[in-house]
Amino acid sequence: MPKRTLAAAILAAVMAVGGGVTASAEQSTGGAAPSAAPKAKTKAAKAKASDGESPVRVPRELRAIAECESGGDPTAVSSDGTYRGKYQFSRPTWRSVGGTGDPADATESEQDRRAVKLYRAEGTAPWPNCA
Repeated sequence: MPKRTLAAAILAAVMAVGGGVTASAEQSTGGAAPSAAPKAKTKAAKAKASDGESPVRVPRELRAIAECESGGDPTAVSSDGTYRGKYQFSRPTWRSVGGTGDPADATESEQDRRAVKLYRAEGTAPWPNCA
């Protein structure tokens, strides 16, 4: 079967089972069906979707601090257990910006909000090794 005929047969089969590929999509992709995979969500959208909280805009410098402190891992805990979460908060510092419980158990968006609050109040001073 020639390629074009095979492609038309495959498209007809997809349409028969409800694939929903339109002729214009077929033409614009040169006969190949477009990907059915959903578009990837942004980190902010993922954060909002996963914990129901609105994401906060994190300044570039603070994003770099998080990467340095924990590799950006919101569940990170220092080897001695003193520093916890994405920004490696000590428990007293976490409480000082309104956090409760263990910072490493808080959602990433909550950690971002608390870190932004601390950053706005004290700049990079709370993170002397990564600022």
